[in-house]
Amino acid sequence: MSNEKTSQNCLEHANHAHKHGPECGHTAIEHDGHTDYLHDGHLHHPHGDHVDEHSLTVSEANPNACTPAHDCGGHEAAHVHGPDCGHEPVPHGDHTDYLVDGHLHRPHGDHCDNHGAVAVKTEKPTA
Repeated sequence: MSNEKTSQNCLEHANHAHKHGPECGHTAIEHDGHTDYLHDGHLHHPHGDHVDEHSLTVSEANPNACTPAHDCGGHEAAHVHGPDCGHEPVPHGDHTDYLVDGHLHRPHGDHCDNHGAVAVKTEKPTA
């Protein structure tokens, strides 16, 4: 899964045959005025004949702050985020957060930091 810059100055996810859309089965997130799809730890944006790699920007809405008092109840206190933990990884700035009950968790020592809410779109495949 290599990435390469294209002439439109986007970061392309090379060799990506999957077509993202409302019925593709991946979690859809609204950000920066468009929809991206969480897929294998990546945030994918369909763009013409290819897929771009996106990352949520560190911002006032999605800060990169330590919040040791955060207790959302989205998982047990002893839960450890990582591969196969049951929460989808979300690229955020220069790190990876995990989607828990509509907001971003970042593992940090003995707690999870709250890196803000994300707009998860409800898209259900049709039968």
